[in-house]
Amino acid sequence: MTPHDFPDSRDFPDASNSPDFSDFPRYLAAKRTVDDRALNRPVWQAFRDCLPAHRPLRVLEVGGGIGTMVERLAAWGLTNAPVHYTLLDADPANIAAAQERLAAPPSPFRVECVAADMLTFATSQPPDAPRWDALIAHAVLDLVDLHRALPPLLALLRPGGCFWFTLNFDGDTIFAPEIAPAYEDHLMARYHRTMDERRVNGQPAGSSRTGRRLLTLLPRLGAEILAAGASDWVVFPRHGAYPGDEAYFLHFIVATVQRALQEDPAVDAQRLAAWAAQRHTQIRAGELVYIAHQLDIAGRT
Repeated sequence: MTPHDFPDSRDFPDASNSPDFSDFPRYLAAKRTVDDRALNRPVWQAFRDCLPAHRPLRVLEVGGGIGTMVERLAAWGLTNAPVHYTLLDADPANIAAAQERLAAPPSPFRVECVAADMLTFATSQPPDAPRWDALIAHAVLDLVDLHRALPPLLALLRPGGCFWFTLNFDGDTIFAPEIAPAYEDHLMARYHRTMDERRVNGQPAGSSRTGRRLLTLLPRLGAEILAAGASDWVVFPRHGAYPGDEAYFLHFIVATVQRALQEDPAVDAQRLAAWAAQRHTQIRAGELVYIAHQLDIAGRT
C-alpha cells in the first residue's frame, strides 16, 4: 500500500477540526456501563470463588481511577464480609474524584484512596508489610511493561492470594460502518504500534497484545490461571442513541486515536483529522459501532 491509496479530506463529508474530548474522569465514568457489559462473568465468578469465605478481606486495586470498580463489586456481591479496599492511582485528579464519589462507600467496603504509581508502591513495601488477599488491575496492565510490573505486583499478595486482571487489550480495534477501509486499516496498525512503542521515563510501557502475553507470562511467574475469557468492548446505538454517557466514551476513544497519531510521520495529519471528524459526526448521528478485543484473567499465586 502506498500513500496514494489513502483518501484525502474530500473523502470525508465533515473535515472540520475535531472538538477536544479530554476529560479523563468523565471518560472513566462514561465507560462504567461499557465495562459492565464487557466483563467476562465466568472469569469474575472464578475470582469470586477464589476468595476466602466468611472473613474480612484486604483488597488492592491498582490503577483504580475514580472508584467505579468499588461500586461494581458491591453491586455484584463480592462478599458479605468486611472489605478493607485500597484504591491506588497515580493521578491525583482521579484520586480526588474517587474520594468524592466514595465519600459514603457501599457496604461492606471501607475504602482507602492512595495517590501513587503502582510500581513505586509495590517495590517500596517493607518485607514485613501485611499482604493483600486480592489484587485487581482493571484496564491498566496494557499500559505497563508486564515483565517489570507483574513480579512486584504479585508479591503484594499473600500466598494463595487471588488476582483479577480485566479488560487487557489484545490486538483488535474496529470502527463501523467502514469508511475508506484501506486507510483505516493503516490507521489502526499505526495506532496499535503506538502501544507497543510507548515509553515512560525511557522504559517500555504497554503492548497491543497484553491479553495473550498475560496467559503465557503468569504461569512462568508461578501463578495459577483459574479462568480466562474475552471481555470485548462493544458499543452500538439503540434507536439512534447510546446508553448513558457512552457517546462521550466514543468521542474520547476517537480523540485518543487522533492524539496518538497526530505526530506520526506515516500518517497525514489533515487526513487523520478528516477521519476523526467523520467518526465524531457518526457518533452525534447515533451511527457508530465500536469494538475492542480484550481478555479477562483470574487466578491465584
